[in-house]
Amino acid sequence: MTRAPAAVVDAAAVEAAAERLEGVAAVTPLLRSERLSRLVDGDVWLKREDLQPVRSYKLRGAYNTIVQLPAARRAAGVVTASAGNHAQGVAYACARLGVQGTIYLPRTTPRQKRQRIATLGGAAVTVVVTGDTYDDAAAAALLAAERTGAVLVPAFDAVETIAGQGTVLRELVQQLPALPDAVLLPVGGGGLLAGGLAWAAERAPDLRVVGVEPAGAAGMAAAVAAGRPVRLAQLDGFVDGAAVRQVGDLTFPIIRDAGVPLVAVPEGRVCTELLDLYQADGIIAEPAGALATAALGGAWRPEPGAVTVCVVSGGNNDVSRYAEIVERSLVHEGLKHYFLVEFPQEPGALRRFLDEVLGPDDDITRFEYVKTNNRETGPALVGIEIARPQDLGPLLERLAASPLAGQRLEPGDPAYRFLL
Repeated sequence: MTRAPAAVVDAAAVEAAAERLEGVAAVTPLLRSERLSRLVDGDVWLKREDLQPVRSYKLRGAYNTIVQLPAARRAAGVVTASAGNHAQGVAYACARLGVQGTIYLPRTTPRQKRQRIATLGGAAVTVVVTGDTYDDAAAAALLAAERTGAVLVPAFDAVETIAGQGTVLRELVQQLPALPDAVLLPVGGGGLLAGGLAWAAERAPDLRVVGVEPAGAAGMAAAVAAGRPVRLAQLDGFVDGAAVRQVGDLTFPIIRDAGVPLVAVPEGRVCTELLDLYQADGIIAEPAGALATAALGGAWRPEPGAVTVCVVSGGNNDVSRYAEIVERSLVHEGLKHYFLVEFPQEPGALRRFLDEVLGPDDDITRFEYVKTNNRETGPALVGIEIARPQDLGPLLERLAASPLAGQRLEPGDPAYRFLL
């Protein structure tokens, strides 16, 4: 960090938030990851914010905002929009403080998060599902606040929210005997990164902080490039906890002025890391929770021997999403491929494909005719899983040499979006 960020939030605000959060937010553990330490030949630690009562750090900002409301404003109730995690923080705070809240969620919010919100908030909250993105839900929440007089509790773009989220970085620094070489934080609207930077600018100016965005929703990098928050024309909502179409007006200048590196991680790489966290480390993370660790060894590679801390920001993953997670991971790793194959309507055509095109370690994982009737005029969609990425070349050669007409579907093809 070369210069202090804009002073919309300062270290004192973050420290005051930490005092309010005592006994409410957990002091989450900082645990060493043997797997990731080996991967980067260094010392990697995980800040386990997935172990909060609401399974994400968003409790910090939500509670810090609502607890400061005077009695008259609490009586008017609160309203918020969220992709899921902020909503759980608001629900928890409302139930604990006796405040009525209305929570707007986009339709893309996983069912598991919706159920958790209802459980945490109980009779204190009302959930409204509207729109396809967080931004749609945010617009509806703003209209509701103006109509009813309820207090709007922003998911990331408010001083109180930013200060609350900043307690994550303060806490992890206090848990280490010395400053780490780098801390990797996931970035959506920018509240966590901005709050951490605001505290570090005054209390740990030598600390290197890195922001990690999903490649399909890299709004902060776009804002820095444009010199202002801009609305993303295209948004991949898979990393739902960090898929924001436009970053905050308050978070942006803090991050811009700090000049921190911003790196982007492909959604497929996030899926691979989600599976590794679960299978190797026993950690159930959500896509946004795996952003920071997914950057290691790829988008961000620390120097050998460096001490790196990654914030596992959330663990609210819906088990029903694992089929998609596995699929995206296989595609990213180059192990899953799709083809449109013209099979002549004659006996033995499929057997010929199996014998002449498929290799000994290849497997057909999907087969369906594109047309439901008059199939002889349309191709079949064939999904093939290979054992190693280098097996793709020989597979394509065998398909080209075969009398069967085949076309590989690339991830960038318009038709490909119907597969994932």
